[in-house]
Amino acid sequence: MTASATTTGDPRSRDDGLGWVTRAVFSDPRVAVTVDAEPPAGHTVVARYAVVPSVARARFLLPLGRPRVAAAALLSYNALRPAKLRAARAVLGVAARAGAVDRAPFPVLTVALPVGLDPAQVLLAARVGAELGTPVHAACGVRPPDPNHKPTLQLFDDRGEPRGYAKIGWNDATRALVTAEAAALREVAGRAGTAGHPGTTRLLTEFAWAGQAVAVVEPLPARIRGLPIDAPPDLAALLAVARRGRPPAPARPLAGSPFLARLTEQARRAVDAVGERASAVVADLARRHGDVAVEFGHWHGDWVPWNLGRHEGELVAWDWEHSGPEVPVGFDLAHDAFQRALVARGDPAAVAARQVDTWLDRHGEALGLDRAGQRLVADAYLVEMWLRTWRLADAGAGWNPALHPALLDTISNRHS
Repeated sequence: MTASATTTGDPRSRDDGLGWVTRAVFSDPRVAVTVDAEPPAGHTVVARYAVVPSVARARFLLPLGRPRVAAAALLSYNALRPAKLRAARAVLGVAARAGAVDRAPFPVLTVALPVGLDPAQVLLAARVGAELGTPVHAACGVRPPDPNHKPTLQLFDDRGEPRGYAKIGWNDATRALVTAEAAALREVAGRAGTAGHPGTTRLLTEFAWAGQAVAVVEPLPARIRGLPIDAPPDLAALLAVARRGRPPAPARPLAGSPFLARLTEQARRAVDAVGERASAVVADLARRHGDVAVEFGHWHGDWVPWNLGRHEGELVAWDWEHSGPEVPVGFDLAHDAFQRALVARGDPAAVAARQVDTWLDRHGEALGLDRAGQRLVADAYLVEMWLRTWRLADAGAGWNPALHPALLDTISNRHS
């Protein structure tokens, strides 16, 4: 580290959320970052942020001297948030618009550069502005460090109008997620509203940055509203995502499919983590369902109510980072059922797996699945979900304790 990164008060040396976020956003060691301390000599201050509410409990980095931007960072898309959080952010946002953030005794994070250094070379927000062809101002939420999460910059213009989000992939796991979402957004661009396909945010730009992967996505519509947690699944939209606006594909057997080949290869690579258990469950999947023919297509990969909303009556979907091709049609329905149980209700993995069976029994026929196809989709989805858990852990994200080893145990016990 150079002197700029070891300056007194540099938050990048912390092991909490503030340290994690500032290391990702201000990664270049030539950038001096201090909290409640002046930058070193020979540096020019380029930005100041309020650390809200404190260094120890940081939740936001809000730009100082830009009350419209600070307010917008708190108020934008508030309708998507739970009622209690929405109310708290609304109060703080109104105060920010009146300049209260600048006057409040919050700790101040100062960003400074050596004299003569081009900000676009070392500051992510400046680089994004250069990519977009217009200056942008950044705000950032702060959350506890998590190897599966991505620091995200909220981007605004001088008037506080949203210009997009910059998602930062900082380790192997999150770089893969950012790259996958960018690829998915490029592929679905222009499909919104065609054959029932949900609307999406456009990919504005994508680039590598100091060993990180950055994707900049346009903002959601300002008046978007979230879906209720108990909203029924939109089966037409699920099929539109799976088929990408094309006619239904002919059904193919699981045996010999690229999907099964991928599961087999990934399970083999998981031997260091779980021995032969993953290979055994994939082999059992092939033995039970190899002759069953189903339609294969794309999936969103994280189709849940909290990644969906409605704008002017039309469905909008975001967070496409787990999207991919060549999976059995019905995977998004299975994922919706599983995650509502696991995440929204807090059910254990075994209970969430039974919810997958229930939803496929109830809705599978509308997706073109007979009973054998429904059983294949349920079993294959659970294997896919455990392998996703392993892939993230193997890429540095750590194990999700809600899914490992509980989900692998659930899969092994389903037909014993």
